[in-house]
Amino acid sequence: MAALRPGYLADLAEGTDRFFEPPRTTCPWCGSGRLTTRLRTTDLLQHKPGRFALDRCDACGHVFQNPRLSGAGLEFYYRDFYDGLGEKKLGDTFGGRTGMYRDRAESMLPYDPAPKTWLDVGTGHGHFCATAREVLPGTAFDGLDFTDGVELAAREGRVEHGYRGAFPELAPELAARYDVVSMFHYLEHSTDPDRELRAARQAVRPGGHLIVEVPDPESRCARLLGRWWLPWLQPQHLHFVPVANLRHRLAELGFTVVAEQHAEPHDPVDLLAAVWLALDHAAPREDVPWLSRPPNAPRRAVRTALLVAGIPALVLGTLLDRFAVRPLAHRLGVSNAYRLVARRE
Repeated sequence: MAALRPGYLADLAEGTDRFFEPPRTTCPWCGSGRLTTRLRTTDLLQHKPGRFALDRCDACGHVFQNPRLSGAGLEFYYRDFYDGLGEKKLGDTFGGRTGMYRDRAESMLPYDPAPKTWLDVGTGHGHFCATAREVLPGTAFDGLDFTDGVELAAREGRVEHGYRGAFPELAPELAARYDVVSMFHYLEHSTDPDRELRAARQAVRPGGHLIVEVPDPESRCARLLGRWWLPWLQPQHLHFVPVANLRHRLAELGFTVVAEQHAEPHDPVDLLAAVWLALDHAAPREDVPWLSRPPNAPRRAVRTALLVAGIPALVLGTLLDRFAVRPLAHRLGVSNAYRLVARRE
């Protein structure tokens, strides 16, 4: 913390305005100027300084961050989240989600039970690929990401080849190489989702498949929980694409959607996460290098006491998520994600 603090404070001394591009007046998906503010919030996970807004296009329903993070902003807010300080914490979190990863791999079985090659875009530390290999032992899994997590995944043997960089820039060298390309909770991080989809079309061979899983901005929980809905994940999530928009764009790119899933990709954590975010927001901050000084002992004690007092609410949220909401998630319209499987014709 002490080693990182001077660098963060130097970045913040210039203010946060440089972390944002000029606001848009038109929708980045359809070009309409009919925009309304959907949400205003702060960074509820890392608690880095800044305020963020999501706008909704009243013409097509697309939700997007406006103003959007600049290159400097992306670097600042991603720093120490997936790598650095956050590498072990996020690695442990993602590494423990084998059931979800198996479900994602199994979603391909009805359409291609034995793909030879699979590229996972936004692979992070490669935990999906390691688990998917148990479902598809004859498949060679490669990973692509713009963080150093993909290099860790290659060193640990979770992927056969790790590509680090921007997918649209790497796509020409990967042209028609893969039976399957997957984008699990990747597209919402992209500055240009349409460009990413065109890159995917380039990398998938004719007759191959693309799997896209993203947060569902039409989920009722997104409205009910407001800023406490975890999938908003500001400021990292830049775009939220309604399922009808994505289906239409895939068709324009020459894909046929062969499966649309809502219940299967639902992650039963909405209420638990909302309680945790609210508690963490109310409590004094823990030590992080973007604070000017570490919290003193009384503030640490208050934080601990508040979080301990919140344990019953966290337990209740967990039980409701898993046993009340999850079985009825799709029927109630509260699924927090959807998944499309599309075949390139």
